[in-house]
This record gives sequence, structure tokens and C-alpha cells, in this order.
Amino acid sequence: MGGMEWSFACILMLGIMVFFMGSADAAEYQVGPEKSYASIGDVPWESLNPGDMVSIYWRRDPYNEKWVICRRGEEGNPITVRGIPGPDGQLPVIDGRDATTRTSLNYWNGRRSVIKIGGANTPPDTMPAYIIVKNLDIRSARPPYTFSDHDGVIQEYASNASSIYVEKGEHIIISNCIIRDSGNGLFISHDTSDSVVEGCWVYDNGIEGSIYHHNSYTSAAGLTFQYNRYGSLREGCRGNNLKDRSAGLIVRYNWIEGGNRQLDLVDAGGNSPLQKDPRYRETFVYGNILIEPDGAGNSQIVHYGGDSRNSDSYRKGKLYFYNNTVVSTRRGNTTLLRLSTNEERAECWNNVVYVTADGNRLAMLASAGAQNLSHNWLKPGWVSSHGDFTGTINDDDTSVTGRNPGFVDEASQDYHLRADSDCIKAGKLSDYGVPYQYVRHRSSEVRPGEDGIDVGALGQKTEARQ
Repeated sequence: MGGMEWSFACILMLGIMVFFMGSADAAEYQVGPEKSYASIGDVPWESLNPGDMVSIYWRRDPYNEKWVICRRGEEGNPITVRGIPGPDGQLPVIDGRDATTRTSLNYWNGRRSVIKIGGANTPPDTMPAYIIVKNLDIRSARPPYTFSDHDGVIQEYASNASSIYVEKGEHIIISNCIIRDSGNGLFISHDTSDSVVEGCWVYDNGIEGSIYHHNSYTSAAGLTFQYNRYGSLREGCRGNNLKDRSAGLIVRYNWIEGGNRQLDLVDAGGNSPLQKDPRYRETFVYGNILIEPDGAGNSQIVHYGGDSRNSDSYRKGKLYFYNNTVVSTRRGNTTLLRLSTNEERAECWNNVVYVTADGNRLAMLASAGAQNLSHNWLKPGWVSSHGDFTGTINDDDTSVTGRNPGFVDEASQDYHLRADSDCIKAGKLSDYGVPYQYVRHRSSEVRPGEDGIDVGALGQKTEARQ
């Protein structure tokens, strides 16, 4: 449920404590200058055990290496692959260009990744579980770049290659990574469950001219995105920023700027088992800052429902969209939501939806769907749709209106609220809490305000409350 708020950082810390207390036989493999292992390929990836840790130390030159993780950790004893930052906080760079593969590894879909979590021949195939990948800068899995496989054969990356490709897995954590310069920066497949992507910087991905390659492209049973920063795709790339086909999706406390759409939340496809997961019909999007620059692709911020043209497989449930801050600097039209059919529904409350253009340039829906509006900040003059409208909008007349929401500094993208903002304490209390808020960049803090809830993703700055 979207209201469950125990930070995964806390879960991770608990796991680390258990690791140190209860895994005396676990090994640490240190990679880097003057370490036990000079290269990543020297690590025995095929025999990692629960509690093992691979520590990759920063160096001036990138590690041009790639590998598979096809092993199982345990709850409280994960297998951890972590970067050790440099003196100025630089993350170790894992570069897919001219990358080599450990000869002892034998796995398929090598053309699709720098780091793959998934199946293999060597090590013996299994369902990877309790895997943590963190503190790495992973880049450059796309044409025309090439790599050497375990036999030394040079191959070109596929256009849908990813910095991290989760082919399958359970309880996967990807944390504090930079993911860039790949076809799909991050790809998570439908045979993945109960996983988290947090504190990552995802940008500069895609294939020129293509609408089918994205900063991230995911489909899982239980997936949470939190505290991430999403930036623009590569120049000339037309994909979406965060595209997802999951069941049990939570997108919270992220900064998502640019892309064809900021969020493209569509169907799992005709025969996907995810459609039978009861969580498929509920999607939670809250506490996010969604920014639409002028001229950045599609004028729709969020698409919810489906795109397979088989409407029977569409989500046809509820999108819970609350306490987000949406900022559009488009000179033309902006549309908040596209709901694919009239069987999709959006519950929208406590959002700031701000366009720098006149209010009539903002539409709530594209054409279809049912939307309930309550306690949002909106510019006067907004319209239901910019086209033919077949849906329904139920507005309870509790929204706050004005020329601007009262941001601290709009020009520098400081979207906290000034003390005189009409959004202060103007929100609706609900059963779905928002106890945290995003911190620029890729962090979070406890959301201030015990005696009421502010509209938008960010309340007043903490020092302003004191």
C-alpha cells in the first residue's frame, strides 16, 4: 500500500547490522588499486554466497568490465555489490565500452547489459534473490559500443541494452547509482518481485529518434521508486522518463524532469501474469516533483492505463496521485493526465499543478477517464480537456487558486513553499500519509508540519518552520 512508509534505507541498515552480527563466514572481495583483486573480472561471481560483499574502489580510470549476478542471498544476509567512493565522493565508473567478461561466466543476453541480474549457464541458473547494487556509476550499453563476451568474441550492444538489466530476481535493491548513456538506462523484467530503486540519478539514456527506449523501463510484481533524480534523455531521443508496466507500483519522493512523458504507466501486456496480481489495479504516485520543460516531447505529464491496443489488458484501476508538485514551463498546452479509457480512474488531491502559461493552457485530462479533484492548487481558467472529452471530472470545489503557488524561488527550482503561500495547511488529511519529502538531490527528510498538511510535494523549508 502507498501509505506504508518504513524507509528502505532503514531496512537496508537493519540488513547490514544482521550481516555483521550473523554472517561470520561471509567474504568481502575488495577490487581496485592496491586491493586483493585488480579487476572486477577476478572476483568469483559464480560462487558468491549469502552475506558476501564485493567492494569496488574508485579509481581515476573506469572499469571496462561487465558481469552477471546469478546467485541467491538471504533475508538479512544479502549479496552486496558496492562502490567505495573516491576522495571527493566520486563513484567508481563501470563503463560498458570495450568491456570484458570474466571467462568463468557463461550467460545469455550479454548484449543487453553492463550488469545483469538474472539467468546463466555458469554459475548454474537460479532465481537471484536478496541482491544489493549500490554506489556505482554505470554507463554505455548501447550501439555502436562493443564488448568482449566470456569467449573473447567481440559483440555490439543491442539497442535495448541497459546499464543494469534485471532479467529476473526477488528482493533486489538498486541504490545510489548513476545510470546513463544506455539504450534503456534501467530495465527490470516481469519475472522480478518486491524490489526497490532508490537514490539513483538516471539520465542521458535512449536511442536517437526512438520512442521505444527510455531512461527506465520496468515491469515487476511489487516495485518502489523513491528518492531518485530523473533527468533528460540523450539529445534526439524521444522515449519516456519512467515507463512502467508493474503490479504494485509505488512512485514516491522523486524528482523527474523532462522526457516525452515524465511517467508512462501502462499495461503489462496480453499474457503477463502481472495482470492477475490484485495490486495491478492500484498505482500510487505521491510526493514527487514532476517538471515539464518547454518543448520537451509530449505535453502530457502522466499516462495511466495501457498502450498495447488491447484494452482488455489495461490497468483499469485507480491511480492515486497526491501531494505532487507539477511545474510546466510550456508556452503551449499542458495536460496533467492521460487516462487510456473511461475505465481508468484517478484520485487527485493535495497536488500543486502549476503552468507558467495562462490557466486555460492547463487541462486535467486528455480525453477519457474519471478523475476526482480535491484540495489541489490550480491556476484559474483550467479546462477539462484540450480535445474531444468523453470522461468525467468531479471537482469538490476545495482547490486553492492563484497566479502562482508561492514557491521560495521558482527561477532556481526551489519549490518549497513560502510562509505566505496559500498552500500552507490547505491540504486534505487522508488515510494515505506523506511523512517524507524529497531533498535535492537524491535524498529525503521528514516532511515538516504536524498540525496540518501542505499542498504539494514540498512544504516550507525546515528552517522556515522553526
